[in-house]
Amino acid sequence: MITGSIVALATPMKSNGEIDWEVLRKLVSFHLENGTDAIVAAGTTGEPTTMSFAEHFDVIRTVVEEVDGRIPVIAGTGSNNTTEAIELTRYAKEVGADYCLSVAPYYNKPTQEGMYQHFKAIAENCDLPVILYNVPGRTISDIYNETVLRLAEVDNIVGLKDATGNLERAQELIQRLNGSDFMLYSGDDATACDFMLMGGNGDISVTANVAPKAMHELCMAAIAGDAEKAHQINTRLLPLHTNLGIESNPIPVKWALHRMGIIDTGIRLPLTWLSEKYHSTVSGALQSAGLIDD
Repeated sequence: MITGSIVALATPMKSNGEIDWEVLRKLVSFHLENGTDAIVAAGTTGEPTTMSFAEHFDVIRTVVEEVDGRIPVIAGTGSNNTTEAIELTRYAKEVGADYCLSVAPYYNKPTQEGMYQHFKAIAENCDLPVILYNVPGRTISDIYNETVLRLAEVDNIVGLKDATGNLERAQELIQRLNGSDFMLYSGDDATACDFMLMGGNGDISVTANVAPKAMHELCMAAIAGDAEKAHQINTRLLPLHTNLGIESNPIPVKWALHRMGIIDTGIRLPLTWLSEKYHSTVSGALQSAGLIDD
């Protein structure tokens, strides 16, 4: 079972939009050195929807190679096309990923039965353990708790990333899955601390891109039930949790990583670079967290 801070890794790109493979490897090393507990490669923050299949495959492969077995790698392999999701997941298995993260089918607007059958097909046709990913704010497709509980009974479906930010809903799942080895992760940094204090296993985090050490310490404290320490760290990081969503992810976090001198200015259309009016806001959040001086 993976516990702790799982970074939803941004994919570094050059100013012309080409993937910066050298910096990608350096980013992985940065996380290994700063306590990140697992890495999601080519998840939402990694911009897979604007990658070719070859690029998507190569990002996963590069992260796996650089990690070299030191922490788990979770490959983003979701699609609204079930056949495509199976193909991506099989490839991730071939190159050595430990898990896949499979998003609720977007745009199609499937029924709950359709989502159940979609994820069941992936699990039955691939050897890689599947972590479900529910993010209705982006997909307009919501995996209801009852469907999650059904899917938890399917062999090879091992967990859920819940990015709804709905703690009441999360608490119900945590209680109903009590005693199960099904893993529950927050996908919403602003509520992740309380999610873990209620019994969640970790946080698949955007904030961890810029503050990996602090996010690891926060997650470890919350999972251990040390509410005082967890809330103390969380208060310092709260401006990041809030303002890294000031425009669509990963726009603000890529700007923040550039402001920290870690990556270049590349991002792919239809996403654009962070609006100038928000530069001071994101800089202020980085300062509050002690990540830049001024």
